[in-house]
This record gives sequence, C-alpha cells and structure tokens, in this order.
Amino acid sequence: MNENPTFAPATGVGSMPGTDAREAAKTVTGSFEDFPFLPELPARGPGADMIGRTTGMLVELYARVEPSGWRIGDRPGRDTRRARSWLGEDLDALEEFTQGYEGQLKVQAVGPWTLAAALELRNGEAALSDAGACRDLAASLAEGLRLHLEEVRRRVPGAQLVLQLDEPSLIAVLRGQVKSASGYRTHRAVDRQVVESTLRDVVGVHGDGPVVVHSCAPDVPFALLRRAGAAAISFDFSLLTERDDDAIGEAVEGGTRLFAGVVPGTDGPLSDPAGSVMGVRTLWRRLGLSPGLLAEAVTLTPSCGLAGASPEYARRALAHCVRAARSLADNPE
Repeated sequence: MNENPTFAPATGVGSMPGTDAREAAKTVTGSFEDFPFLPELPARGPGADMIGRTTGMLVELYARVEPSGWRIGDRPGRDTRRARSWLGEDLDALEEFTQGYEGQLKVQAVGPWTLAAALELRNGEAALSDAGACRDLAASLAEGLRLHLEEVRRRVPGAQLVLQLDEPSLIAVLRGQVKSASGYRTHRAVDRQVVESTLRDVVGVHGDGPVVVHSCAPDVPFALLRRAGAAAISFDFSLLTERDDDAIGEAVEGGTRLFAGVVPGTDGPLSDPAGSVMGVRTLWRRLGLSPGLLAEAVTLTPSCGLAGASPEYARRALAHCVRAARSLADNPE
C-alpha cells in the first residue's frame, strides 16, 4: 500500500445516467482531465447494475438473475455473458477517450460485504448467512479484480489506477441489519475483525496502488476502513454528524484522503461552488485542522452515483465538483 498517495482534487463516484458507453466516457474524461473514472450505466438493465457488473468479474463463481435478485449458479449463463459484454463495451469506450492519458484513473467494483449481503445462495438466503460462502466470494472477487486491473492497465498503460470498492451495505452487515429471505428476521452481525481482515485481503489485490472505499450510508466506519488499508474513504458529506468528528480528524492526521460527496446526486439547483464546500470548511474549523491541509486531504465528488440524474444534470454536477475543488484550493479559510 502506498502510505500517503496524492489524489487529484475532484472525481465522480461511478454510475452515470443513460445507456451510451461512448457518451458516458466522453463526459467523464472531458469533465475530469486529471482523475476520470470508468463509468457504470445501470439503466441498461440487469448485468449493468452494480451487483451484476461485479458478479461478471468473479472468477469460478457465476450468478444469474432471479425474481428476488442475483443468485449464485453453477455455470456462466446469459446474465454473466451480458455483464461481461457491457463491461467490455465500457472499457472499449474508455480506451478510446484516454489515448496517451497518464494521470489517475479510477475503476469501481462492489466490495466483498455488500456483495455477500446482495448475492443469494441456492437456498435463496444471502451468502452473508454462510461464513464459508463469504470466504469463497471474497477470494473469487479478489482474483477477478486482479484480472480487471490488469486489463485496464493494458488498455490505458500510462494511467495510475485507483481501485474503488463500493460498500453501501457495510454498516448493515456490521450491525446485523441485513434482512433474511423471508424478511421476518435479520442475519447475525459479522464480527468486526472478520469484516476488517476480509476487506484487507481484497484491498491487497491492488498491491502498491491506492484503494478507496465508498459508502453513502450514515456512520461510515472510518477507523475500520483505515485499518483494512483504505488510502481514501468516500462518503456522502451531508450524512456526517459531529459524532464522526474524532474519526475524521484521526483519518486526516493519519494521511487518509477524504472523498467528500458534496454535490447532490439527483437533479436540483446547484449552489455556487463556494457554497458547496462551506460545510467542508466548517468541519475543518471545528476539528482545528490547518486550512492549508484542505486541498491535500479532500477530493470532491457527487454525494453518490449519478444513475438517477438526467444526463444534462450529471454533466453539470461533474463540472460543479471541479469548480468547487478550485474554490476550496483558492480559498481554504
């Protein structure tokens, strides 16, 4: 793991509206000249959604769509082929718009615990209900991510790859809030040390490259994610409370980058760029941190993915992140 990698000031989270891979890649690379990302287009349907897309990356594990969701199966079927085909299409588009590119480039996949909470075993229960299934799933994911990163390196050889693991269900897993198939009970909370060591194993597949863990749920476990090796933690800034202050202060002082989601992910009026980062400046003052640290410690993003936004708003939101980052750097006080 790089101790304290330097990140560009703004990027996106992952998902984009629409179904056109070339249009999405063009928008993302045009918006973020120094930190584009591989767009995800869930509007295309099953296999383009975050769970389906990541199951398409798994090695020697396959999944298919059932009425209740994604279920582990014995062999690659139509759903796996579709997920892999769309990922290939997205990579083709990204490669086209990153010729000669040499900056940071982010790719996203669902992390092991959100995957275990979402994927069903043959009996219809979440993989989360079976410790052995969780281990197998994490190992398959780790190998799949290793191959995916190799493929992206081959296509965009000059890029410094950043891996983002999406873990929106992590808090529910830690608290025993993931519902069973019947909906009448919940799966037992997973031991924090098991959660941490599994995450550390998956983070480790990127070797010396930086890994961001993204969670747009309240009460992000900053300390646990740092111990698991995350170089950066991505979150919805509007969900922070003063309860998070100590963990955030420790993260910043320990060199962990904050990917602060300050721009709404769905259509609505955007404030001026300085207004979007007012909360970040307020937090900094409350923590007693040096304003000079702000640009070094914070990358600005939308609050979550932009799949639910209109294409026009998504373009404005990405451009707004860049302008807000500039405002933060020019006037950190």
